[in-house]
Amino acid sequence: MKILIHTRNAALAEDFKQIAEEKLNSMERFSVVIDRVEVEVLHEANPHQGKHSHRVILTSHGSGPLLRAEAAEFNDLAAFDAAIKTFALQIRKIHERTKDHDRTTLRKMKSES
Repeated sequence: MKILIHTRNAALAEDFKQIAEEKLNSMERFSVVIDRVEVEVLHEANPHQGKHSHRVILTSHGSGPLLRAEAAEFNDLAAFDAAIKTFALQIRKIHERTKDHDRTTLRKMKSES
């Protein structure tokens, strides 16, 4: 999975890129095909935004499903954590839909043999 990080009017924390890569790479455990994830970090200069001045937008691209998660918090890492939660929930839902939920019980399996 390729991870692209874009910033607008924001200076990222030193460890933001490393944390983002670790958390996004952990999403591969759901075996959903995602070729590229764009992480967009925006900073709102308006002082009235206050606690929601940092916004993170996650967008997936590729042959798999299009996923998009957005969150706004007081700093870029908190906003990324909130966005990755919704992103993971979407991936988990897609993973659950692709599972084969065959409801055969052990009794039916014994009687067929």
